[in-house]
Amino acid sequence: MASLTPLAFAALGLLNEAPMHPYEMFQTMLQRREDQNVKVRPSTLYHQIGRLVDLGYAEALGTAREGNRPERTTYAITDHGRTALEDGLRRMIAEPADEYPEFQLALSHVDNLSAEDAVTALRARAEALRGEREEYDEAATGLQDKRLAARFWLDVSYVRATLTAQIEWLSAAADRIASGDIPWDGPAVPADTPTNSKEPTR
Repeated sequence: MASLTPLAFAALGLLNEAPMHPYEMFQTMLQRREDQNVKVRPSTLYHQIGRLVDLGYAEALGTAREGNRPERTTYAITDHGRTALEDGLRRMIAEPADEYPEFQLALSHVDNLSAEDAVTALRARAEALRGEREEYDEAATGLQDKRLAARFWLDVSYVRATLTAQIEWLSAAADRIASGDIPWDGPAVPADTPTNSKEPTR
């Protein structure tokens, strides 16, 4: 299967619901907050749909004009495209991908900050994530009000759950550093720590 960009894959998923023209797809992505998952721009979306057509994953059904609006071409998914979509979904959901997030890198070197700075930064991140979670709560409420079936916004509930877990971890880590439960000085490996034991120390 040809490699697809995240935006092309999202477009293919929408076309599997129903034939659409690119502007309709763009508006649907914004309505469902898919712009939180992929970078969405109309010009880029048009380009990616053209690539789907070139790959045989989508086809143009026809062009129509409504009022004074520009002509819009409606596209539909092909059988080949549906197979590519299903294969890709199975892989992406079942197989964890190698990712290198900036935050994990920063945590691996957080000891270079003072304990006070580390606590302040962790709590600031937790507060920022609380703000993001509120936005997802609003989005979920809006989607519920529009009676959009829950299967179309599982990503919103997933992100909210991960935000909650991150907030809890960040708050707990900051509290442990602030209380001294996580010592912030001394050697990386205490001198009395066994180095050749096959069993973890308790």
